[in-house]
Amino acid sequence: MADTTHFDAAAYTALGTPRERVTLPAATFDGTVNLPVLHQAVKAYLANQRQGTHATKTRRWVTGGNQKPWKQKGTGRARQGSTRAPNFVGGGTVHGPQPRGYEQAVPKGIKALARKSALNARAREGAVIVIDRFTFESPKTGQVAQLLARLGVTGQKTLILTDGTKPAVYLSGRNIPGVQVRAYSDVSSYDLVWSQVVLVEATALGQTLAPVTEAPAAPVKATKATKATKAAPKAKATKAKAAPAKARAAKKAPAAKKAPAAKKAAAAKPVAKKKGGK
Repeated sequence: MADTTHFDAAAYTALGTPRERVTLPAATFDGTVNLPVLHQAVKAYLANQRQGTHATKTRRWVTGGNQKPWKQKGTGRARQGSTRAPNFVGGGTVHGPQPRGYEQAVPKGIKALARKSALNARAREGAVIVIDRFTFESPKTGQVAQLLARLGVTGQKTLILTDGTKPAVYLSGRNIPGVQVRAYSDVSSYDLVWSQVVLVEATALGQTLAPVTEAPAAPVKATKATKATKAAPKAKATKAKAAPAKARAAKKAPAAKKAPAAKKAAAAKPVAKKKGGK
C-alpha cells in the first residue's frame, strides 16, 4: 500500500496575521478522493433540493368541453367529442409532469466518504486555510471582508467552517457575495465542491493554536485596477482616435494645384497675328 499523504495548510489569525503552517489531521486529510462516491452524494443533494410541486392538467381537470363541439356527420370535419381533448388548443396535457418526490437516500458511509473526498480535493489544491479562532463579539460584515482582503481571496467562492454554530460569524458573512458560513460538523460535500477557498477554524480540526498578540491593522482595500492602469488604455484610445482624425483632415483639405510651366510661358507670350499673303 502507498504511504499516507500528509497535507499542511497556511494559518492566519482572525485579523489576517500570518502564522506558521499547520499540519492537517491525517485521519481526514489522507489524500482519498473517490470521484464516483462524490458524484453520487452531490447528485443526491441537488435532487433533494427539488420540491416536486410541478403539475399539469389532464383532460379531466380542464374546464369546459361538456358538449360535442359539432355534429358527428355532414360537416366534412373530423369527428370530435370534446374540446378538452389534447388535440385542441387549451385542452388537456398528455403525459405531463405531476407532483412527485425526488428524494434520494444516501447511506451515512457514502456521505462521510464523499465529504472526506471533497476535503482532500481542496487540500490537494492548497485551497484550505486554517484560522486560529473566530472571536467576533458582535456581527460586523467589515470584519469578514477585511479578513478576505488580507488573505487575497476577495471575489472567490469562500466557505467558512466554524467550530460549532457561531451566529456572529454567520451574520457577518451572509451579506458578502460568494461567501457561505457553515458549521464544520454540518458541512456537506456539495458545499465543499462549490467553494474555491475553505477557511477552517483550528479547533474544528481538533487543533489548538496558541493565541497571538496583534495590534489592529490598517484597513485593506480589495484589489482593484489603479488609476494609472485605467488611464493608460484611455490615452491609447485618444491617440488612436487622433490618427484617423488627422488623416480625414488631410483628405478634406484641397491640394493647391500648380499650373505647368509650359502653360505659364505660353500665357505670357503674346499671340502673333497672321498677315494675309500678297
